[in-house]
Amino acid sequence: MRKADFDAVYRAGKRRASSHFVVFLKANDLPESRLGFSIKKAMGGAVVRNRIRRRVREMVRLNRTEIPAGWDIVIHPRSSVVKAPFAALAADLLRLLKSA
Repeated sequence: MRKADFDAVYRAGKRRASSHFVVFLKANDLPESRLGFSIKKAMGGAVVRNRIRRRVREMVRLNRTEIPAGWDIVIHPRSSVVKAPFAALAADLLRLLKSA
């Protein structure tokens, strides 16, 4: 996804939130969903942000078949993601994505 796609999702999309994530969703006319991640610098240094990004990408990869098709999705992890167990994070993220 490009910056214009992110902006369109923020402007016209729906917002879902939990204790670990904020997810922005906007319908697209494509046969698959496109995902983007945005990790704020306030989350920590580059090492911490990259670890968060890798964990979230792995959650998406493992649950790709359960994510509904036809959406542009931007995922914002919250600071609780750094220390939370992977299984709890994956369940939380999947619940938000299925609510689309």
